[in-house]
Amino acid sequence: MMIEMRTYTLVPGGVREYLRIYNETGRSVQLEILGQLVSLMTPETGELNQLVFLWAFPSFEARRERRARLMADPRFTEFRKSVRHLLVSQENRLLNEV
Repeated sequence: MMIEMRTYTLVPGGVREYLRIYNETGRSVQLEILGQLVSLMTPETGELNQLVFLWAFPSFEARRERRARLMADPRFTEFRKSVRHLLVSQENRLLNEV
């Protein structure tokens, strides 16, 4: 199994608006295509104004295929456009079980 950790840094105060839009239009398409959302968290210390998503995939190939499908989906394209103004930066990490 592999975990993808995606950390989005948002404009100050942007977490609430991002989550509202995400829950209305982005979450369902991500769950449909990507599958297992392990956790969606926000930090209490350190860098603030962040959302941390943990996604589980059976393999790197499964992740690559599902991410490609997600990026090709027009529903997700519209979601991304609707939150772009809230994003400051994004960091992705692929984590393997040991």
